[in-house]
Amino acid sequence: MRCRFANPAHGARRAHVPRRTPLHRRDFLALAGVGAGGLLLPAVFGRVIAAEQLVSTLDVAFKKRLADAGLNAATSAGATYCDVRVGRYLRQFVMTREDKVQNVVSTESTGVGVRVIAGGAWGFAATNDLTEQGVAEAARQATAIAVANAKVQSAPVQLAPVRGTGEVSWRTPISKNGMEVPVAEKVELLLGVNAAAMGAGASFVNSTLFLVNEQKYFASTDGSYIDQDVHRIWAPMTVTAIDKASGKFRTRSGLSSPMGMGYEYLDGAASGKVVSPNGVVNYSTSYDMREDAIAAARQAQEKLKAPSVKPGRYDLVLDPSHTWLTIHEAIGHPLELDRVLGYEANYAGTSFATLDKREERFQYGSDILTVFADKTQPGSLGAVGYDDEGVPTKRWDMITDGKLVDYQTIRDQAHILGKTESDGCAYADSWSSVQFQRMANVSIAPGKTPLSVADMIKNVENGIYIIGDGSFSIDQQRYNAQFGGQLFYEIKDGAITGMIEDVAYQIRTPEFWNACSAICDESDYRLGGSFFDGKGQPSQVSAVSHGSSTARFDGINVINTARSLG
Repeated sequence: MRCRFANPAHGARRAHVPRRTPLHRRDFLALAGVGAGGLLLPAVFGRVIAAEQLVSTLDVAFKKRLADAGLNAATSAGATYCDVRVGRYLRQFVMTREDKVQNVVSTESTGVGVRVIAGGAWGFAATNDLTEQGVAEAARQATAIAVANAKVQSAPVQLAPVRGTGEVSWRTPISKNGMEVPVAEKVELLLGVNAAAMGAGASFVNSTLFLVNEQKYFASTDGSYIDQDVHRIWAPMTVTAIDKASGKFRTRSGLSSPMGMGYEYLDGAASGKVVSPNGVVNYSTSYDMREDAIAAARQAQEKLKAPSVKPGRYDLVLDPSHTWLTIHEAIGHPLELDRVLGYEANYAGTSFATLDKREERFQYGSDILTVFADKTQPGSLGAVGYDDEGVPTKRWDMITDGKLVDYQTIRDQAHILGKTESDGCAYADSWSSVQFQRMANVSIAPGKTPLSVADMIKNVENGIYIIGDGSFSIDQQRYNAQFGGQLFYEIKDGAITGMIEDVAYQIRTPEFWNACSAICDESDYRLGGSFFDGKGQPSQVSAVSHGSSTARFDGINVINTARSLG
């Protein structure tokens, strides 16, 4: 039996793919730089398997027998509460550069995690022994750990009530399972994308495809038996152009969003495209990767010739492909209740948005700013029917008309806020990890009156239009921050005058959101997000989306990030 602090070491069986080398952590850090708070990737995803093994599932009746064995063993050992998660986690990564395949890896991790309350304290154990005896032993071990923890715990765990579901299921609504698409077809897609970028003038290009399928079965002593099949997809790329005369280079990353969808996201349907006033295509419900690669190559070359920004105060027009990261870092994380309470202080710290600010209805932003959390939104990364505590997911406001009204909670936190139910924000990235509070999909509500991006820009005298996410930095209280981007366009007297470079803006969180003076309407609303958002110790990753329409922020301090290299 394996404990939660290490994934099982399995024998490896490799798929037959060209030019493949072993998967290393640095591959992900180099190729998947999403720039989200605490980008982390587990050191081990599970055993490497043949690609064709990704499409099978565990029988529901078999999972129920395992779960019942754990529930019965825990209660017989003295637990007053128990939940069992039977999980099969499938991941596939296809990585290419120019005309070469750098890596293709398919992994599987399967096992059972058991969490209990005994003596008012939590206990957890996990096993990869998929027998009733193995799960029962894990349940007894978890109960023994809880009993030991109770001796040093200052107050008993208080769980918000949840009604048992009986036997239910939920599936990500996909039309094409990416795990069933042959590896050769995925490689052909990526190499075609690379060739298109090189043909458009790129000096270098890498493209990647990430696919995740979480097959999760949850059972609890509350009477829930929940079977869920969750799919996510992401196709990042980076295109580089070099000026050979000067040695100067510029990059432009892809403008796709990671999505809670199937392989249909890559069909490039026109219905999913949003074209900005300067002709840049952003992608929402579908993605034409080849089209974006060609545009990226041309824009990277244009960036080589773009003048450097003059530092100063500007009105910023921020595209949703950029705004998602600012939402993530300066609203999503600071409104996680465990950070507010000081329980979580890793990966850029705790939060300035303390409980007294909720009581006083703190003015977090301008009165046009409403921010909601929603784990039911179709296509979003965090969309599930139930969280990893068996709580039905929902939508709720955290900021209403600029005022702080709520946080994100899980079952053992709800009573702290006087709430009678959890918000459904518990998640574990593996059967061998204990579930804990993770960010919901946190988004800005669209503007209530009709407003297009073109009309917004017409009212800007001295501004910068920013598309795509870039580097960022934020302090331990989530109060002071700095953000870059991918594409920057100068706005003068209501018109875009051309591309500029070396832009980053600095904010204090409340001042920035209070500077929000306009938000485009629902027709411009799009999702961005983080595929690998890190939190906790031992560290875990989760995926979360953030939606918005294009928004304007007045009088924001912009710095020039260029530096002389001698």
